[in-house]
Amino acid sequence: MAAVPTTPALRITGLSKSFGGVRALDRVDLTVLPGEVHGLLGENGSGKSTLIKILNGFHEPDEGELEVGGVAVPLPLHSGQYRTLGLSFVHQDLGLIPSLTVVENLRITDLDRVGRPWHVSWASERRQARKVFERYGLAIRPEAVVASLSPMERATLAIVRAVESMRGSLQGEHIGGGVLVLDEPTVFLPQAGTEQLFQLVRDIAAAGSSIILVSHDLDEVREHTDRITVLRDGRTAGTVVTGETSKAWLVELIIGRSLIDLVAEHRDLAGRRVAASISGLAGGRIEDVSLDLHEGEVLGIAGLAGSGLEDLPYLVCGARPARSGRLHVEGRERDLDLTSIAPGDALRVGLALLPADRQRDGAIGSLSVVDNVTMLTLPRYFEAGALRRGRMGADARALAAEYDVRPPDPTLRYSALSGGNQQKAMLAKWMQTKPRVLLLHEPTQGVDVGARQQIFGMIRDAAAGGMSVICCSSDYEQLAAICDRVLVLGLGRIVRELTGSEVTKERITEQCYHSVELALELLRATEVHG
Repeated sequence: MAAVPTTPALRITGLSKSFGGVRALDRVDLTVLPGEVHGLLGENGSGKSTLIKILNGFHEPDEGELEVGGVAVPLPLHSGQYRTLGLSFVHQDLGLIPSLTVVENLRITDLDRVGRPWHVSWASERRQARKVFERYGLAIRPEAVVASLSPMERATLAIVRAVESMRGSLQGEHIGGGVLVLDEPTVFLPQAGTEQLFQLVRDIAAAGSSIILVSHDLDEVREHTDRITVLRDGRTAGTVVTGETSKAWLVELIIGRSLIDLVAEHRDLAGRRVAASISGLAGGRIEDVSLDLHEGEVLGIAGLAGSGLEDLPYLVCGARPARSGRLHVEGRERDLDLTSIAPGDALRVGLALLPADRQRDGAIGSLSVVDNVTMLTLPRYFEAGALRRGRMGADARALAAEYDVRPPDPTLRYSALSGGNQQKAMLAKWMQTKPRVLLLHEPTQGVDVGARQQIFGMIRDAAAGGMSVICCSSDYEQLAAICDRVLVLGLGRIVRELTGSEVTKERITEQCYHSVELALELLRATEVHG
């Protein structure tokens, strides 16, 4: 970052906000400098979302001062005023309309600036869009339907749209100026490949714009920010220079105490019976996978993007079609043909799946927590032809208490919960079915550091009770924390098994980055002996 300018791009002083008797923000201070990427961290409930909603005019603060570019701005902001101040926002859901084209999404927020918005020359808009994408070094087709774009392309489109909106408001000739707020922009993106998105962010900052990056991913924030402000319990816990701050100190700022990393015991599996076996599995990017899963084992599956990691849990439970493969579950007389298994079949033999995108694939966000956590056991609540919602509510409250789902009000909509509490609710939903095999895909994606440790503990406790777990994750630190054994995938095949003291973040990372080479060696050896 260049020499520190005297005039901040954005300064918040003494910002407070209460909801009823709950103090969401308590005299919060935040200063963002021109041309910097500024991380905003904190556990769910720390006040990050409230602060952002005050900046975009959604909430009215109780007190506090705001300066933008050195100019005092009276609070509260009215709806849409942030645009005229050169502020722009990209939220976790990106705010794109999948059925519209790229150019329509790019221009939809600016049509009020067109003299006759009911008469738009889309040919001209497409030409302008191409110039915009060329300026950012992006190869996105303006005429493409957004639904056809990759997740990474959608995220970059949302960021470009936000920056272009800032430029239009500031009426500048260059990219620079304004403050862009990125609220968890990568939470549902594959870890490998986000570098392109952050290169775009760095280019925007280098041109003079400021970025506030809100994220639960400490490694992501440490790699891509200049400074970090941490909120805890609605207060500013501290602001630090990223390059001068350790990860351990950041964690302590976030949760208010030192945290000893949870390390798996790497239990000896010798003598434990095999709870389930997969043989000859192929489908998606998986080419040939066979494995045994022991009773009470947490088995990690690691790999780079394209290794098949993203396909394996869904193929096993019938959520995606397999080309071949069989599943044997201990105690079942017949194996299951994975080419014809349906999710209902998987549920009946004791399999449960927590998908990576819990909001899209694991729950119904518009329904209450009660309806979501009791969905799989609904028949037990029918009595004399009537649905006993009182019993449903009581059971949901007990589950929420057991799995520490916050707020402890199961009548709330599922989508109103934070990421960590959504995931704890999904664990509660599946655990009451008493599965024999729990399949996890990126179980702590978009989850804050405190809830992450809770979820780790829940997984290890389930395994200690005899449940077998397969955890597919690109978070190697997570795998080292909870797994007894880790299998590394390369080109759709198992290329390495790590056990005992080998189950470390460093060793898993090393083997994943050698996985393609190992897979090619395996294929050559197979051809020689074949």
